Amino acid sequence: MSLLTGTTVSAARLLSVSKTYPGSPSPVLHDVSVEFPAGSMTAVMGPSGSGKTTLLHCAAGLDRPSSGRVLIGDTDLADCDQQALTDLRRDRVGFVFQQFNLLPMLTAYENVALPLRLAGKRPDRETVLGSLARVGLRDLADRRPAQLSGGQQQRVAIARTMATRPELVFADEPTGALDRKSGRQVIALLRDLVDRDGGAVVMVTHDPVAASAADQAYYLVDGRIVDALRHPTVERITAWLNRWED
Repeated sequence: MSLLTGTTVSAARLLSVSKTYPGSPSPVLHDVSVEFPAGSMTAVMGPSGSGKTTLLHCAAGLDRPSSGRVLIGDTDLADCDQQALTDLRRDRVGFVFQQFNLLPMLTAYENVALPLRLAGKRPDRETVLGSLARVGLRDLADRRPAQLSGGQQQRVAIARTMATRPELVFADEPTGALDRKSGRQVIALLRDLVDRDGGAVVMVTHDPVAASAADQAYYLVDGRIVDALRHPTVERITAWLNRWED
């Protein structure tokens, strides 16, 4: 199933991807084919245990599928060894997770600069501070994570992603640990990565309000994409979810 009639540029594609973990009696993903368009935001929804995070991990090269192909741009991940995958994730892909993944001993500034240092680059101070300014935290650059609220920590995580200028960002329940106001701020920032930077965002979420910021949404059940929704709104998503979950 595809939402992409007429679309010629994909940030990522899964082609007949299945994934079975050792010891599991059945696949977590079943023959999934889906495209994530460049310059757009895609929401992936579905009940707990439906395979959403596994789909995200396979699409991002964090996990290898048991069968099928995954492409980021024109790069087939099956052709990449472990070092090539590491380089691709570092240079072209960003990640935003529910638990922020900030290093507690580093300041906000140092956390944002860290991926650049790990890539062997000398972080430009204005790039780092500019990323923090975009998320409204330039004045808190010297604070450590324990001195920040959950919403502020997630915004630091997004600033860290912005600093590396990825072409594709994967977000796994990015508002799951946040209050309503902080969650809305985070979704607006992810949307800005698309509208201002021209990147692509793929977001797993249970939240209809978060999903309504996307350009398209997919619904996953038992490892299969069973439906798709273009131009979602809160009302359309709520009705859509009720139809599948009743």
